[in-house]
Amino acid sequence: MKFGSYISEQFDDIRILRYQVPAFEHLTLKEKILVYYLSRVASAGRDILWDQNNEFNLELRRILERILKEYMGDRECDEFRHFVVYAKKVFFANGVHHHYSMDKFAPQFSAAYFRSLTEAVGQPEAFERLERIMFDPAFMAKRVVLDGDKDLVAASANNYYQGVTQEEVERFYAAKERDAECPVSVGLNSTLVKRGGNVEEEVWKTGGKYGDCIENIVFWLEKAKEYACNEQQRKAICLLIEYYRTGDLGLFDEFSIEWLKEKEGKVDFINGFIEVYGDPLGFKGSWEAVVQIVDEEGCKRTSRLAENALWFEEHAPVDARFKRTEVSGVTARVMQVAYLGGDCYPATPIGINLPNAEWIRERYGSKSVTFDNITYAYHMASLNSGVTDEFAYSDGEKERIRKYGYLAGNVHTDLHECLGHGSGKMLPGVTTEVLKNYYSTLEEARADLFALYYMLDPKLEELGILPCVEAGMCEYDSYIRNGLLVQLTRIKPGDKLEEAHMRNRQLIARWAYEQGQTDRVIEKVAENGKTYFVIRDYRALRALFGKLLAEVQRIKSEGDYEAARQLIEGYGVEVDEALHREVLERYGKLNVPPYAGFINPEYRLVKENERIADVTVEYPDNYLQQMLEQ
Repeated sequence: MKFGSYISEQFDDIRILRYQVPAFEHLTLKEKILVYYLSRVASAGRDILWDQNNEFNLELRRILERILKEYMGDRECDEFRHFVVYAKKVFFANGVHHHYSMDKFAPQFSAAYFRSLTEAVGQPEAFERLERIMFDPAFMAKRVVLDGDKDLVAASANNYYQGVTQEEVERFYAAKERDAECPVSVGLNSTLVKRGGNVEEEVWKTGGKYGDCIENIVFWLEKAKEYACNEQQRKAICLLIEYYRTGDLGLFDEFSIEWLKEKEGKVDFINGFIEVYGDPLGFKGSWEAVVQIVDEEGCKRTSRLAENALWFEEHAPVDARFKRTEVSGVTARVMQVAYLGGDCYPATPIGINLPNAEWIRERYGSKSVTFDNITYAYHMASLNSGVTDEFAYSDGEKERIRKYGYLAGNVHTDLHECLGHGSGKMLPGVTTEVLKNYYSTLEEARADLFALYYMLDPKLEELGILPCVEAGMCEYDSYIRNGLLVQLTRIKPGDKLEEAHMRNRQLIARWAYEQGQTDRVIEKVAENGKTYFVIRDYRALRALFGKLLAEVQRIKSEGDYEAARQLIEGYGVEVDEALHREVLERYGKLNVPPYAGFINPEYRLVKENERIADVTVEYPDNYLQQMLEQ
């Protein structure tokens, strides 16, 4: 099968990539059919995410689609070209706000031109309803606001809350009764609204909010369960269906536990209202879906990590009060993504660790995955980008990343997802909710620090996971370079860091740089008008990572909101404006967009006499066409 380029196209600050799924060809027919039906499930919830992101998004998408399909006027003029780029950006972000920075897109065409387009396709009323969200920069300017000095609910443009204040939200959920031993994730699957002075929830379920989409999800899940890899997987799918029908969060926890127990099938999935990054208060789960196939060769690496999870826990440089004394149920797999949906599409994580409920993780364990066909696609697309040559200081750094970068990055992700998120414990009575808008950043920092601390540990060589200490050094180089320099290409001049992962990376890198200045652990080098950050003592840097990990774990375990605020605001938010200008200038010369996402493969049933005889996979390369055909 000839695949061709991993890069499909690029526009604005985005590259569109393709990924292959070679493991699909080795599945049985039953497993291939399961992939097909799960891919339909992953497509079925698309509208949910769009509406969650902003109340105007669905109407905006529909008029953009109509214009792109039906407009018969001049499609070669500059304004229409700008319109197409705007539409592509909106499709990529699942809405009118940037998927990463959360800032609202600014059209490069006039309001009058957009009015003419809506009139040309017979929808002039759409202009009246959408003019403000599209052309007023101050209206719903940011999807997620994390500035603790503001009312985070009122300031954020997401659609999780309607007519309520931050104080009302926090009071509503604080009053919810929960089982101390098995607390459900209150608010995870509902919109909180205020009607007639009363605050109430609109639950996302069949017959409730998003009912039509969820009925479609259930329809395809019913199809999928008949082709489940085993009875355990079938049991988990049945619980997921029941959860979608009732909205009962207790059932979602039951599903999560049974999903954890399924470890043998070659095909697995992630599905539900899961990650809370889109809610500044950390209650509401965005809808997401991933279909994934086991990469058996890659799993040899993660299995060794999972088997030694207790060793890593015991040797972590954190207070014994915050360590688990038993580590069970840890499943770590390398997977190939077969299909992406919801909040994982087109931009996707490279690894995931679930479930998020702390009590389930502590009692039953977790599943972590590294998506190696995604990381491979990124790697292949980056080979000739010039980014490493521009921002790496020495030939030694550059050689290390060419030799070990792909493997080291994957091992970091393995450690982050499998052991980092799965490590540690909360003190009795402490919940993640007390950390509010800082929880997501703190948790990502904790997992990254756990991974970084062990990247230089001889245990990884002993287990055959890394070939030598230089591979760990390569990841240290990349992390510091990205945290202090390269990731700044993702924000505009004058902006602060808002996204949780970006805050986390800068927090760690800047803290380590500042703490190690006396001993020149990391040196800031200016040469030929360019700034570099060069690690001079890798062992000392590892010790600093361990010291910060101990503090971050303490903050999480004790629920120390004030310490979280000081750490994140002190190191993770503010940007050196002069350095930022320099980085943008250097990066701009490379013509490499800082963000990337993916076109999905397309699966088709092949029938003979009404019987499914095969499932085929194709790899399209037209991003806009895929967006319009969903």
